[in-house]
Amino acid sequence: MRRREFIKNSSMIGVGAYTASKLGILELNKFPGGKMASPVIISTWNFGTKANEVAWKALSAGSNSLDAVEQGIRMIEEDPNIMSVGYGGLPDELMDVTLDASIMDWRGNCGAVGALPKIVHAVSVARTVMERSKHVMLVGEGAYEFALAHGFKPTDLLTDKAREAWLKWKDNLGPDNNWLGPHDMNDLDGNHDTIGLLVLDSKAHLSGGVSTSGLSWKIHGRVGDSPIIGAGVYVDGKVGAAASTGVGEANMRIVGSHLVVESMKAGASPQEACEIAIRRAIEVHSKVLKKDKSFQLAYIGIDVRGEVGGAAIRKGFQYAVRKEGTNKLIDSKFLYND
Repeated sequence: MRRREFIKNSSMIGVGAYTASKLGILELNKFPGGKMASPVIISTWNFGTKANEVAWKALSAGSNSLDAVEQGIRMIEEDPNIMSVGYGGLPDELMDVTLDASIMDWRGNCGAVGALPKIVHAVSVARTVMERSKHVMLVGEGAYEFALAHGFKPTDLLTDKAREAWLKWKDNLGPDNNWLGPHDMNDLDGNHDTIGLLVLDSKAHLSGGVSTSGLSWKIHGRVGDSPIIGAGVYVDGKVGAAASTGVGEANMRIVGSHLVVESMKAGASPQEACEIAIRRAIEVHSKVLKKDKSFQLAYIGIDVRGEVGGAAIRKGFQYAVRKEGTNKLIDSKFLYND
């Protein structure tokens, strides 16, 4: 079956056939009537407002959407008070901090790193993989050696605060841990707060990226969804972009960011597309949801017209939107009630 026929007929999408007039597929770089796009930025969680401002300043200085994504995420990666991303991120079971990140532009170029040690700006290493190699993803020591070869400086990513949190977890370790299954989620346990950032610039060019230190206390060697193109982030320059945050294993099972973008291509708005992906996640993980009250997954999306959306499994997810002089934090719609 041809790809377009699949999209048209698939019950997975369930939003009708692709229509260029509804979606607004544009002549390159321009909206109908020749008007240039108004920049829009959307990002995950309350720290996204900070990332949005950095990305907006980059756009205002003439940078494109890819540069803005990288600069906005870098700011979050270097903040030690954000314990789910970059420097200061919570470690794995062996007290090692490793990072996952990916980045993608409107032309389909993409790069990623997984289980990256000792480098603060994982998103920049991911971009370097994209621009300085024929690969999409590098992991572990190989990613680290690649970073060193391109001038990145090693840093001890483990802060005193993160070390103290690990010691507290270790002192209270019981049978209910990452080897066996569900774990509680609070500020220092079961942390899933990935920074996801999507940018539409004035030329209607879309880019997106994600970065995280991954699930706290994870089994050494675990790689989440963030560096997987189509799961953590996905961009189609003629349609839209999406990014995820939450339980990475849940997102990998449905390749959710790709599903969001393909739903937009089939005619859904970004909000509708995010809800489609969340419904799929709920369907696939219905048994887990009943047992694990902390199980969370969320998506943000943006299309080439600058329309945005966000949805989550459970209450509590927030996303930040920067456009037309405002930088607003929004309580996401959620679709699952315990």
